[in-house]
Amino acid sequence: QVHVVESGGGLVQPGGSLRLSCAASGSSFSIVAMGWYREAPGKQRELVAIITSGGSTNYGEPVKDRFTISRDNGKNTVYLQMNNLKPEDTAVYYCNVVVLRARRPYWGQGTQVTVSS
Repeated sequence: QVHVVESGGGLVQPGGSLRLSCAASGSSFSIVAMGWYREAPGKQRELVAIITSGGSTNYGEPVKDRFTISRDNGKNTVYLQMNNLKPEDTAVYYCNVVVLRARRPYWGQGTQVTVSS
């Protein structure tokens, strides 16, 4: 079993920045990839960014050039630096952890990000 905990959400004005963190913990697991998804009211959950254990990254189109994903493999932690935030970035952000040989990915509880003046 892998436990996933996000932190760093909050309220920010348009044009501002936030940094999200996600830590995975448990026993005897090997992470393949960690990423962020978001879900806004009335919309489907969508990919924000993902990073593999080898360092390859992929971003959703709406956040390219504004968000940066990074990881600390030693701490099983992934970060999402969000710059130039827009009201349309308002959503619950979920951390996703893909574990080797696991039947399904693990999800965190989510952290609210609200961009509003």
